[in-house]
Amino acid sequence: MNKANTKPTPALRILVVDDELSVLEAIKMSLEFYGHAVTSCTSGSQALEAFKTSRFDVVVTDYAMPDIKGDDLAVMIKAISPACPIIMITAHAEMLDRKRLAPIACVLSKPFLPQVLNEAITDSLKQI
Repeated sequence: MNKANTKPTPALRILVVDDELSVLEAIKMSLEFYGHAVTSCTSGSQALEAFKTSRFDVVVTDYAMPDIKGDDLAVMIKAISPACPIIMITAHAEMLDRKRLAPIACVLSKPFLPQVLNEAITDSLKQI
């Protein structure tokens, strides 16, 4: 069987944040294909509220959002749960300030393949 088509065990609870609905839905669908339980949010503030009221194994967040940028959201989430891995997705990876990325486990440039995100999630959990 092709590794890319296998579902991980156990399923993870993943918070996905992106203000672009089409991107958010595509990521949600691909992670659900891999067997993960996904909560999706369209803003950093909505994601922060969800994180405060639920438990998540991993957070996948866009960088460029209108209310709270992804790196700022990462700092806020790490203040609540220092061990939670955060994966940043962005179309502007080369423009990010590397010093501000300290709380980020991995940065993926858009567009990316679903299996690349799934592998990044698996790898980020090994880092904790």
